[in-house]
Amino acid sequence: MANVALFKSLVGKLVPKTDAVNEEHAPAYAFTPKQALAQYAATGCLNNTFYASAKEQLDKVLALSNQVEPEFVAKAAVYCREKGFMKDMPALLCAVLSLKDRGLLKAVFSRVINDGRMLRNFVQILRSGVVGRKSLGTLPKRLVQEWLESRSDEALFRASVGQNPSLADIVKMVHPKPASPAREALYGYLTGRAYDADLLPEIVRQFERFKAKETIEVPDVPFQMLTALDLGAREWTAIARQASWQTTRMNLNTFVRHKVFDERGLPDLIAERLRNPEAIRKVRVFPYQLLVAYTMAANGVPQSVREALQDAMEVALHSVPRLDGKVYVLPDVSSSMTSSVTGYRKGSTSTVRCVDVAALMAAAVLRQNPEAEIVPFDDRAHEVKLNPRDSVMSNANRLASVGGGGTNCSAPLARLNRLKAKGDLVIYVFDNQSWMDGATGRGTATMEEWNVFKHRNPEACLVCIDVQPYATTQATEREDILNVGGFSDQVFEVVAEFAAGRLGLDHWIGSIEGVTL
Repeated sequence: MANVALFKSLVGKLVPKTDAVNEEHAPAYAFTPKQALAQYAATGCLNNTFYASAKEQLDKVLALSNQVEPEFVAKAAVYCREKGFMKDMPALLCAVLSLKDRGLLKAVFSRVINDGRMLRNFVQILRSGVVGRKSLGTLPKRLVQEWLESRSDEALFRASVGQNPSLADIVKMVHPKPASPAREALYGYLTGRAYDADLLPEIVRQFERFKAKETIEVPDVPFQMLTALDLGAREWTAIARQASWQTTRMNLNTFVRHKVFDERGLPDLIAERLRNPEAIRKVRVFPYQLLVAYTMAANGVPQSVREALQDAMEVALHSVPRLDGKVYVLPDVSSSMTSSVTGYRKGSTSTVRCVDVAALMAAAVLRQNPEAEIVPFDDRAHEVKLNPRDSVMSNANRLASVGGGGTNCSAPLARLNRLKAKGDLVIYVFDNQSWMDGATGRGTATMEEWNVFKHRNPEACLVCIDVQPYATTQATEREDILNVGGFSDQVFEVVAEFAAGRLGLDHWIGSIEGVTL
């Protein structure tokens, strides 16, 4: 019979020594500057999180940007915009490049600053002084001018949504030269100067007629332009009848406020639109988007519409791959996971919590992989029986209601080891801030338990999905361990690729460095 005490001591010696402490001042492994910047780039929203303020995150990103070569900063900006669909972070990295490497800023500007929101973010960040300058400077000013000149009149009007700064403010800052009388009229319209109304684009004239209530035909303009108008129930009903799928998903509460659902037949029309499989696939709806819509739906949203969102979720699950072998998903349900997944920002804090995302990922994997086992944990591992045939929303809600204690990341692995569980893939979905198991030997308790699991299952892989950006991890990178920063639906594909052996060590770094500038 094996000497258990001797075996444990040998496992402990194989565990790499910790070299950092986490936000709870417990032992952890530090990411390299590139790894840490990649995590922030893929995940960071520059809002206040449970453990770090927005200012602390900003300072960390700026410090990391100075520790890596400018080319990596440029590639990270492109990657987190094109692959992660982030907004604040890529604009910040472009602002950093305006000081670090003007040539690289010019090379990536059009790929990163690719819509009106991104342009406003970039200008706002530069003028705030956080990267070391408060003026645009010659090159950024020229790039903004070129951005304006490259858009059609209609596209420029559509991009004029938003404030602080508004597009009009930006036009006043950079003084673009209008290339035509129509563009001169549009600049005048946007900035409040005199203009010839007959030269305005047709879409602008339609919008102005609708504003003046000269027509009930809803113009095809960004939805935010309509929400700013003083419209009645009749106009809002007309808007709801012809809204796109994504506009409908994002404005259910707006429809409630304007009594759209009181109109006979409108709840059924909107429900059928939301559950339409062809429409869902056409706009490539992801599970996370539907979780947001379902979680944020106000009490006045009809039950038929809520159920349609659940139906849409089942269609969207086609983006979640089937995974080979025995899979365990370990969602963190500790108290720190009750914070908003995108952090706190006055007036725009998401009601979707970190625990909701962890529960969604677990339930989605279970739906596509019915033999998977879900082991939620906080200060201990919990036993929860889930039916793979139940809706993802139902299973996610059940998981999110469990726990609420401290964080012990090694607990679910310890439970699997006590049961001598066999497995091929273990997936953590957590905030990586273990502290109740901090007093260990050389390494973290999570690494010790993983080595025990790995000894029993030599081909097994571990994926650690950190839903908020921090600079440490409980499981250090190696060939059988992947640390993922982010909560987007792209994560499902990353997990499948790693489990199949098609991703190597330092996936995020490799993906970013693979960007062609």
